[in-house]
Amino acid sequence: MQVQTLLEEINQLSQEIQKKKKQLAEMRKEVPEQQVENYVFTDRDHESVTLSELFLDKDELIVIHNMGVSCNYCTLWADGFNGVYHHLIERAAFVVSTPDEPRVQEDIAAERGWKFPMVSTKGTTFKQDMGYADGDSPHPGVSTFRKDEKGNIYHHAHAPLGPGDDFCAVWHLFDLLPKGQAGFVPKRKINQHVPLQLTNNVAVQVNDYSEAVDFYKNVIGMKVEKTYDSETKMSMNGTNLFIEKSKGNDVFFEFSTDDFENMKSRLLENGCKITEEHSSTSIMVKDPYGLNFHLFESSIK
Repeated sequence: MQVQTLLEEINQLSQEIQKKKKQLAEMRKEVPEQQVENYVFTDRDHESVTLSELFLDKDELIVIHNMGVSCNYCTLWADGFNGVYHHLIERAAFVVSTPDEPRVQEDIAAERGWKFPMVSTKGTTFKQDMGYADGDSPHPGVSTFRKDEKGNIYHHAHAPLGPGDDFCAVWHLFDLLPKGQAGFVPKRKINQHVPLQLTNNVAVQVNDYSEAVDFYKNVIGMKVEKTYDSETKMSMNGTNLFIEKSKGNDVFFEFSTDDFENMKSRLLENGCKITEEHSSTSIMVKDPYGLNFHLFESSIK
């Protein structure tokens, strides 16, 4: 077959695929919506949040049915959604749901710098009712929802997630390579060199607590995520800044590790000092150069 003829056939097939995709989107719109209950989930701050509240100020919502930390592939998909999250929320609310405990969600979000909200579906029938779990075995997918003027919620459409789908860019890019996907299997850990992951959390101790919060909110423009008794969690571009009321004036960054005892020993052997122990797997450390950081054992193995 001549090259020109082959290229023409490739172009024709590509156009046919695009046409089929448009037809598929139209067919999905013809499926009757199903009204659903206002499910109650648990967010990363260990607080209850309803399905209705996940819409925020939008009337449409995208929910990813993530299988949780047990699935490296789901982490790959979530990494991709994180990159376009700021675009997605211009159009609709967006949430990733997993069966993991909030603490696990908090760990993996910090390690990977995920900006999108997450909820735990543990203890609910949400995934089963949406068709993305058999008993206790979840399946990856995406569901979209609509909320009307009266607050009623409708399950509008859904689609499964998996290698080669339209929801993860890497497969289509790999297909353009000479060796194709070549048995690619995603890895969860970003840093492969040592058992440490730098999180997206930074803490700042200040004397003038209320003034500092006001400054970062109204002058710098950070978003207030959560307010505690003597600490305020703020965020910008995927980085969390914790303003802490304190007599001290230090800045702390944070590492997680899946090898806590060995990493703790390694740090002590190299001149670090433990300044505070929160628990047997959570310590504050000062390095030999005066910098401070938090080290904790990740719940992600």
